Amino acid sequence: MELNGGSCIAMVGKGCVAIACDLRLGNQALTVACNFEKVFPATDRTYFGLPGLASDTITVRDKLRQRVNLYGMKEERTIEPETFCHLVSSTLYERRFGPYFVEPVVAGLNSKDEPFIAATDLIGCINFAKDFVVSGTASEKLFGMAESLWEPDLEPEDLFETVSQTLLNAVDRDAYSGWGAVVWIIEKDKVTKRWLKARMD
Repeated sequence: MELNGGSCIAMVGKGCVAIACDLRLGNQALTVACNFEKVFPATDRTYFGLPGLASDTITVRDKLRQRVNLYGMKEERTIEPETFCHLVSSTLYERRFGPYFVEPVVAGLNSKDEPFIAATDLIGCINFAKDFVVSGTASEKLFGMAESLWEPDLEPEDLFETVSQTLLNAVDRDAYSGWGAVVWIIEKDKVTKRWLKARMD
């Protein structure tokens, strides 16, 4: 899990959710690139982050994209974030004896515009939460920062500020994460993507 590094966090606000990741791709202590995004869209209002081994991040992203498309064709409707989370879980559990080295984070709004976030471990055990979920090499620091900064019913702009400060301050204390970040704010009528500058050392 620490070979390529990287961290991800999702946070709930008032009628909105945020999901953010750092941009570092490393080979342990060696930084290879600083434009490696780990958050991907599953649908227009559901996003997932895949920190962990970079090759597995891309493999699992493509596998999930295929399964979401198959679900859409078979069911003739958009997959809900709760359902997508179970799809992620079962996809990882299929490979439990030789797991993908990713710890997914799922965030989105369902058809009732209710925020949903969850995270799983590398064999698909789901952790549902009402406030925030984290994964990646900076998990402990992210938990500490999020516990300090998060408040219930944050407006989208306040949620952006909170998740940004949480991520930037946590990855500053983790050698395997950082080098910039990207934040997605998902609201019922729009999705905003913002880039953050971080320490580059």
